[in-house]
Amino acid sequence: MLVNIQTQSKAITYAGCITQIYFFTLFVVLDNFLLAVMAYDRYVAICHPLHYAVSMNPHVCGLLVLASWIVSVLNSLLQGLMVLRLSFCTDLEIPHFFCELNQVVHLACSDTFLNDLVVCLASVVLAGGPLTGILYSYCKIVSSIRAISSAQGKYKVFSTCASHLSVVSLFYCTGLGVYLSSAVTQNSRSTATASVMYTVVTPMLNPFIYSLRNRDIKSALRRLLGSTPWKGPVCPPQKSCP
Repeated sequence: MLVNIQTQSKAITYAGCITQIYFFTLFVVLDNFLLAVMAYDRYVAICHPLHYAVSMNPHVCGLLVLASWIVSVLNSLLQGLMVLRLSFCTDLEIPHFFCELNQVVHLACSDTFLNDLVVCLASVVLAGGPLTGILYSYCKIVSSIRAISSAQGKYKVFSTCASHLSVVSLFYCTGLGVYLSSAVTQNSRSTATASVMYTVVTPMLNPFIYSLRNRDIKSALRRLLGSTPWKGPVCPPQKSCP
């Protein structure tokens, strides 16, 4: 995008397009897995709090993140190699604001059946699997919350999951909305516009959603906006604080 702004041109090279496909696929799948890992973390913390230190020790967390990266990299490499086997005509116009995998594959001059099959299988396994894990984790969490008698305890447990649940809802609802709408309508402009939600808006909102759950961030924000006075030591004139 920065290159387009600098050169005032929307053209992209073949290698650049393949690179976009690789990294876009990598980070979308990685986001899927990390959201599932975070859901599992909350499931263990709420449903099995006594086992949390053992089940989610730094070694296990590192392995989960490493496995997420490995699967994401391998899937992106496979998708990129599948695109490389296709033949394209020259001077193609992609009806999107970036090299989206499905849009590029459907512009190929050769048979794309194998590509469509690989994309479909990868979507079911790599998107459906983490989503199933997230739904299962939250079903167990909701059951645990219902078993808590005090309203304060329920609120405390729910507040632990609020930020993650917000990000999950934004990510999956916008992503599913884009692909369901593209399956119903053939309007590429509306599909590209809707894609901005999960490719640009959702990642931009993530830091705000997670940060505003942090007490220190909220306290600093209140002081910055002047809604809460500074509760520090007040020194009388001409005297130093102890």
